[in-house]
Amino acid sequence: MVAYFVVNLSFQNCVKSRMNDSTTAEVRMGRPRGFDEDAALEAAMRVFWQKSYEGTSIADLTEAMGINRSSLYAAFGDKETIFRRAMERYREGRMTYIRQALAQPSLREVVAGLIHGTAEFLSTPGNPRGCLSIQGALACSTDAEPVKLAMIDWRKSGEAALKKRLQQAQSEGELPAEIQPADFARYLSSVMAGLGVQAANGSTRAELRRVAAIALRCIETALWGSATG
Repeated sequence: MVAYFVVNLSFQNCVKSRMNDSTTAEVRMGRPRGFDEDAALEAAMRVFWQKSYEGTSIADLTEAMGINRSSLYAAFGDKETIFRRAMERYREGRMTYIRQALAQPSLREVVAGLIHGTAEFLSTPGNPRGCLSIQGALACSTDAEPVKLAMIDWRKSGEAALKKRLQQAQSEGELPAEIQPADFARYLSSVMAGLGVQAANGSTRAELRRVAAIALRCIETALWGSATG
């Protein structure tokens, strides 16, 4: 009887060990997720875009992404990590018009592409109002300071890319020598940010287009003495 008990206990322990090994292997390999990660991240980005970093709760994210808390943390990490991924998605997707504008062959086309492109982007039907790069974390509490700094770095990197393109234009004789590329880059960034504020205020596409047209006319007149029309 004792021998049977020992053998049976050994068998049970062996079975438990194999089950634990199997469970560990499943965790290590990762079970297939029951949701579309790309669609979930898109939803998270739109929530942050609409409500800002601090205005968005975990409950807001789980509702928009269609997943529970455990799945959210397992797939994406904490709220800050999700926001940073949303920033990258926004930059690489929604803001491609900026890279396209900077790639234009002439400075006139660069400036027009940036200003008109911003007006068109900010008034795209179905998008949240305003721009994530501005209202995502412009003013934050101490706890959210790392996110605020990340947004500042993001905006500065965009300004640096613009400055580089303006330096090229100046070396090619398109930008007057008396204008500092860094100052003009800040000016254009300010115009684009201002359009973002107007969009957040509820300006229509037609209104943003008119503002963009006035800004472009002023820039062209100041730089080249005449506007293109």
